[in-house]
Amino acid sequence: MNNTKKASLLVFGMLTICAVPSFSQSKDGIPKEKKDSVNISKKAVAYAADKFAIVRPLNIEFAHNAPYKFTSDKGPNSIPESKVNKFAQANISANFNFLKRKNWLLGAAAGYRYVSLETDLTLPASAGVKTVNEDYHYLFSAVNFTYFSKLFNKRMIYTSSLLVDGSDQHFERVKGLLTGTMVLKANERTKLMVGVVANIDPSAQTPFIPTFSYEHKFNNGLIADIVLPKSAYLRKYVLTNGRISLGTELNGTSFYVYDIDGTAQRFEYRQLDIHSGLMYEHIVAKHFILTAKTGMKLTTSGRLFRKEDSFGDPVFQISPDPTFYVNVGVSFNPSSFLAKKK
Repeated sequence: MNNTKKASLLVFGMLTICAVPSFSQSKDGIPKEKKDSVNISKKAVAYAADKFAIVRPLNIEFAHNAPYKFTSDKGPNSIPESKVNKFAQANISANFNFLKRKNWLLGAAAGYRYVSLETDLTLPASAGVKTVNEDYHYLFSAVNFTYFSKLFNKRMIYTSSLLVDGSDQHFERVKGLLTGTMVLKANERTKLMVGVVANIDPSAQTPFIPTFSYEHKFNNGLIADIVLPKSAYLRKYVLTNGRISLGTELNGTSFYVYDIDGTAQRFEYRQLDIHSGLMYEHIVAKHFILTAKTGMKLTTSGRLFRKEDSFGDPVFQISPDPTFYVNVGVSFNPSSFLAKKK
């Protein structure tokens, strides 16, 4: 929602990795106070929800891109430059942790993505331009288990996720994800973590991905918030109920495609997007967060491949130009980020 070549699963994995405690540690190790250990799971959920809207109990987003041009290749053949007139998305996700214990969490997540596309395809051999209007529906659900332990007197967080996805027409894939994260430092000003993601999916190119998370509060009120390879932001609390962030975030779009050239073959389209720009979040009614984002979107590549193949073996590939994006949303977060303001 959610590896570097598989945006939806990578994002989902990074969100589970981000669920790490935001408590202070004694000498940057395991907290000695019993009351801290009792609240580990609760603080982990609050820490993750503070960073990413998609891990909050409910999140709704609408995104729109300005028109842009792209070049494409179908197999070894290049296709003349074409244009996307409309690329719009609606995303809904929900998360619920139904079992919480001192050292572990068991929860579930579900989401839906609607994609609306209008494209002017330039046909080869001067055959003219064909306008294509398509709507796509992508759904997923997952069960997540998080376990808190210690290693070398450092806090460890292990997660496992079982995810199924598909469309409004068919169930498609079962995917697995395993993560391990070590908290190297966690005090009132600085939090530092390293980890690794293991991706269990035959369509993924990279089975293992290293991760790095760093947060630091400066004396001037600025906050450096880096979660690699997911995002890098410079944040600041503003007004009474707001937070503004400047930086870059990795996102992805994927959906399943059917009936190409009149065949029954199933395909998956997947693209990796880098959004760079400004984000503003504002709390209303204590627990609801309104979000607005804008800036430039860079798509490294978009690929269409057969379901039984991988992202690295596409039948169709596009290279879009950078474009302007606008994203607005609302989410429900019982542990709002304003609790961290002081």
